[in-house]
Amino acid sequence: MARIKIDTARRLGTIDRNIYGGFIEHLGRCIYGGIYEEGSPLSDEHGFRKDVMEAVKGLHHPILRWPGGNFVSGYRWTDGIGPVEQRPARLELAWHSVENNHFGTDEFMRYCEVMNIEPYICVNMGTGTMDEARDWVEYCNGTGDTYWANLRRQNGHPEPYNVKYWGLGNEMYGQWQIGHLSAEDYVKKAREFAKVMKWTDPSIKLVGCGQNGWNDWDQTVIDGLAPLMDYYSLHLYTGSDDYYSNVLAPALVDFALETCQATIERARFNQKIDHPIHIAYDEWNVWFRQRSAESALEERYDLADALAVSSYLNSFVRHSDTVKMANLAQMVNVIAPIFTSKEGLFLQTIYHPLRIYAEQMQEVALDAYVDCKQLTLTQDQERSRWPQSIASLGPFNVLDVSVTSDQEGHELAIAVVNRDQEEDHSTTIQFADPISISQGRLYQVNATDPNTSNSFEQPDAVTVQERQLELANGALTYTFPAHSLTVLRLHVE
Repeated sequence: MARIKIDTARRLGTIDRNIYGGFIEHLGRCIYGGIYEEGSPLSDEHGFRKDVMEAVKGLHHPILRWPGGNFVSGYRWTDGIGPVEQRPARLELAWHSVENNHFGTDEFMRYCEVMNIEPYICVNMGTGTMDEARDWVEYCNGTGDTYWANLRRQNGHPEPYNVKYWGLGNEMYGQWQIGHLSAEDYVKKAREFAKVMKWTDPSIKLVGCGQNGWNDWDQTVIDGLAPLMDYYSLHLYTGSDDYYSNVLAPALVDFALETCQATIERARFNQKIDHPIHIAYDEWNVWFRQRSAESALEERYDLADALAVSSYLNSFVRHSDTVKMANLAQMVNVIAPIFTSKEGLFLQTIYHPLRIYAEQMQEVALDAYVDCKQLTLTQDQERSRWPQSIASLGPFNVLDVSVTSDQEGHELAIAVVNRDQEEDHSTTIQFADPISISQGRLYQVNATDPNTSNSFEQPDAVTVQERQLELANGALTYTFPAHSLTVLRLHVE
């Protein structure tokens, strides 16, 4: 029998709710035809799809990253302000489309305001200049009698938007990126951007452009930008049509966070930097089927993908002292939990763990000891369309676990992903100190086959089963079904 042992005094850190963040990019039908559809009977007076807004509310995103993504490295933000009918249409090179600029800074800020979401803007460090970046900060946050602040007022928003989070470019390490740079050249350029942006508004938080957390780019950029940045971004996509390669791949998150945080602390120590530098996992997801621009990245997810997403979230919780922001890429249609048509939408399988974690996981991450069957994956067995290998990170616990509590220790949430494709696992849940559990509730995502997907025809093929948890004399034993996510919510007297 498997065993999970919890010591409520062993606190790993406080969870920043920004780990449940989202991301939207001008790509395919993410914005146009996704969150924003002018003239649709499903849209409000601002052009925002009301059904999508309702679905997004269920994800409880506290923060939203925009406008990219690869798109931002060729984006002229000034094209997207002022009267809509006067905005220019531009050839968009990142995704080979035409950008009509009907959705720009003011529309994004209105969306965040309506949805009660914190905005996070990534600036153009490809074709963009430092003047354009500092002007964007002034437009959003300026309070004085200055050109860009006055233009914002003229465009209908007298008060500053007070955008707190600003990203210093997107994936500038990649050959696919407009304005691709070496790590050394990126540091030189980003330092100058950072200076003028913070001089424009000293209160903003800057996010440095990281890669995956374990390579030479990360070493160079962290050493070079540590004095000026508040967060360091990491990106990771995994996925495979081989079940175990898919559900085990998020082990890379733990490796990346541990490696990258050590690099950050080394830089802080050597350079005597007092301010903390946290990690922002500002692009992450399962993505491997639809990778071409022609596909518009409209990935269709199955249960196995939902389990992988759950393991990403478990890693973020376990490393709550390190990762203080994470942004699922993306929110609607494009590798997304919400999928629309002109007539409506359905929720993809990955929507459900995202909602459950945001709703049920508490604010303090607890350390948990897990004793269970282990899985191995050799390089010969591993299948992935992404270059990174996870075989050397094994063996892997078949039960992937994270545990949280509220500050007082009265509410516990235990998230367990049983990654075993075939076997259920009966498990005892033990506590280091005697506690009295008065009530419990269970939330479970599962299906008969891990290949099960949702669709317009079968929107609830994979959904959340919720029920009261039966407790026997305060003891807790539960059998976690094969290929399932289970969150146990317990009330402790």
